[in-house]
Amino acid sequence: MRDISKEILLKAQEGDIKSFEIVYRETSGFVYNVAFRIVNNRQEAEEVTQEVFLNIYHKLKDFRFQSALKTWIYRITVNCAINHYKKMSRERNKRQEYGDDLNRSGETFTSPRGESGAEYDEEIVNYFLDALNPDQKSCVVLRSIEGLSYQDIAESLKININTVRSRLKRAREKLLALKKEVAKNEL
Repeated sequence: MRDISKEILLKAQEGDIKSFEIVYRETSGFVYNVAFRIVNNRQEAEEVTQEVFLNIYHKLKDFRFQSALKTWIYRITVNCAINHYKKMSRERNKRQEYGDDLNRSGETFTSPRGESGAEYDEEIVNYFLDALNPDQKSCVVLRSIEGLSYQDIAESLKININTVRSRLKRAREKLLALKKEVAKNEL
């Protein structure tokens, strides 16, 4: 993400559409990527991205330059994505109650014909990310995929830095246990 000048941000805050379009163009890629890693569905990530930019449009006038724009946008994105993910989970659970069994047990990672190595790797990453709760998942995405520092994650999520460390530690432990289980089942 390129730095957006304060002048452009001030114009966007005043309602200048062309300036807001610049903000959108410069930030939409990483907003979508963060949303996708949390909700693990392209269509849902697009919906989250739309929701994020509606929020940004309405809240931009309140941005006071006390934190980096990137941090502020991450916070909005992660909150929207987590809320959307929780809503999706509740809806999925309701469908299961009515007999729509969406159980992934027995699912293997054998690559279907024609699937590229990148698609296969993406499937594996998503499988492991889905094993985490939304709080852990958002920390892992922001740290391991987006490369944010612990401090930036804490600021983005408005949590204590020790909470970030704790969530990442628990997520790593859970992922290692899952990795061992998958490896054991493949033997």
